[in-house]
Amino acid sequence: MELNLTPAERAEVFGDFDPASHAEEAQQRWGDSVAFAQSARRTAGYTKQDWQRLKAEAADISSRFAAAMDAGVAASSEQAMDLAEEHRQHITRWFYDCSLEIHRGLGEMYVSDAQFAANFAPGVAAYIRDAITANCVR
Repeated sequence: MELNLTPAERAEVFGDFDPASHAEEAQQRWGDSVAFAQSARRTAGYTKQDWQRLKAEAADISSRFAAAMDAGVAASSEQAMDLAEEHRQHITRWFYDCSLEIHRGLGEMYVSDAQFAANFAPGVAAYIRDAITANCVR
């Protein structure tokens, strides 16, 4: 991932996480896809402020998913499906055109890939996947 950030800005935005450490794996898994190329083009020009805004939006969406799950809101509810659609639009706005089909696959990956699942509190990855699936069917 080519980032238009100084080393200090990278540390400020990503902390201990180094996006470059996952670049080879990402290239192997998705490098031939249109979405990968589109994401690489978009993110290459992001400033520190862009990354901070993107991360804040993503954290907000994730926390609202967790709050909905904790409140007992069904993943198939309008509230959860609307949140899933907001999540899909977030990806489309910041990374690549995220179709419903791609979004469904991403939801499955949140649960099946340990690296992705580790980013969520217990049960949240499955809740997000279920909300995405419900949104794709509606």
